[in-house]
Amino acid sequence: MNSLALFQAALQSSSRPAIIDRQGAYSYNELLQQAAEVRQTLLNDKSDLREARVAFLIEPGFEYAAVQWGIWQAGGIATPLGLKHPTPELEHVLQDADVSTIVVQPSLKERVASIALKHRCRLLDTQEIAAQATKQPATTQLTTNITPDRRAMILYTSGSTGRPKGVVTTHANILAQIDALVDAWNWHFDDHILHVLPMHHIHGIINVLGCAMRVGGVCEFLPSFNAQDVWSRFARGGLSLFMAVPTIYAKLIAAWEQASPATQKEWSAGAQKLRLMVSGSAALPIPTLETWESITGQRLLERYGMTEIGMALSNPLDGVRRAGHVGKPLPQVKVQRTNEAGEVVDDKTPGEIEVQGPNVFQAYWGQSEVTTASFRNGWFRTGDVAVVDQGDYRILGRNSVDIIKTGGYKISALEIEDVLRTHPQIQDCAVVGIPDEEWGERVAVNVVCPDGKTLTLEPLRAWCKERLAAYKAPSLLKVSEQLPRNAMGKVQKPQIRALFSPSPPPN
Repeated sequence: MNSLALFQAALQSSSRPAIIDRQGAYSYNELLQQAAEVRQTLLNDKSDLREARVAFLIEPGFEYAAVQWGIWQAGGIATPLGLKHPTPELEHVLQDADVSTIVVQPSLKERVASIALKHRCRLLDTQEIAAQATKQPATTQLTTNITPDRRAMILYTSGSTGRPKGVVTTHANILAQIDALVDAWNWHFDDHILHVLPMHHIHGIINVLGCAMRVGGVCEFLPSFNAQDVWSRFARGGLSLFMAVPTIYAKLIAAWEQASPATQKEWSAGAQKLRLMVSGSAALPIPTLETWESITGQRLLERYGMTEIGMALSNPLDGVRRAGHVGKPLPQVKVQRTNEAGEVVDDKTPGEIEVQGPNVFQAYWGQSEVTTASFRNGWFRTGDVAVVDQGDYRILGRNSVDIIKTGGYKISALEIEDVLRTHPQIQDCAVVGIPDEEWGERVAVNVVCPDGKTLTLEPLRAWCKERLAAYKAPSLLKVSEQLPRNAMGKVQKPQIRALFSPSPPPN
């Protein structure tokens, strides 16, 4: 099977609604029609893009799905860009992936115009595509270039080991990731999911949009996350699924607690009607799980995955969902845990999660050595450590001190440090993650300033947001005369974390 299965499912559901966004409702036939227009414009009289990388900067909604499908139908590799990413991060993707074309909405064209010119990328906006395309019936006859082993998508990591890496998945990988969730979570054609997640991240692309399209369901997008808007949509009814990161659930709880008793009752009743709510991309705090269940009646389903593998583990759709656990392997996914020597360990011994199966990515773009090092005996090494408790996996954390999980993103302390060291008032720095109930971890930095200079948090955050995604900007700051180091000159990050720990109460 390959991505043709998505288009075939769309043909079978041609008259049914596929996507709802702020512009209106669109059928599967309209989605196929616009995808064909994108394909035609991209090809420009060629027969096949031959895996050329096509980046796209499109707001979540109908046009996003149409552009993604059109790139695939043209034989290209879809490379989504982050809407909130600053220019340096967008430029990194364009340069690293050697992008040939960028598709963009007119309102976002200025974001990439200069870097498209710099890197000699063809720049197309969606209005131009609509104007240039010759109208033709929606059909899968135009998709013969798609074969299972062809590369389909490059998603860039959040930068968990330095600069973001391009994760290459084939059409077969994508369908395997989708079908595992369709099977495990019993997706069906009358499902209707509310989408509030970023669309440059596997959670939003595969778990939500991909699964809905695979079964001929409805994916409804909100322009951006707003807690009151989400609660109001729950209350209107007609939804069956919702998926989010723990931070979103925390914000929804906060909004509910501030609402009037009558509004709380209305919101809770609406949320209770959904058949499934899922939390992922970061560890779900048990108080959040329990509070959400108490106000909605919904026991959140936790799962575990990452950009390189899609989802690998999941709590059950039917059955006990254990707090602090991420369940068992999904269909067709093999999981084992090993020690540093690569030996499989028993359930009670912490071990690194390794994954094997049709869901596992093909390679990191342009980084063959890194790809090779990420596998051991055919198993992908996730870098996450877990134990198994009565058959359910419990994640203990990363096997690296330089990985920070915040708001559903995995980011690299090393990348942030590299950028911070270019600040004129920073002589040296060290970045760590500090546990936080809402965000999972907060990004904290300990800096050393040149003589006679100092630094405060808000100006630093503003400076960072011009160079890094907002979620990478430190939210905690300490200024010191020097960083703690060992005899070899290595920074002692446990000591830095201690600087940000609450002071013990007086005796």
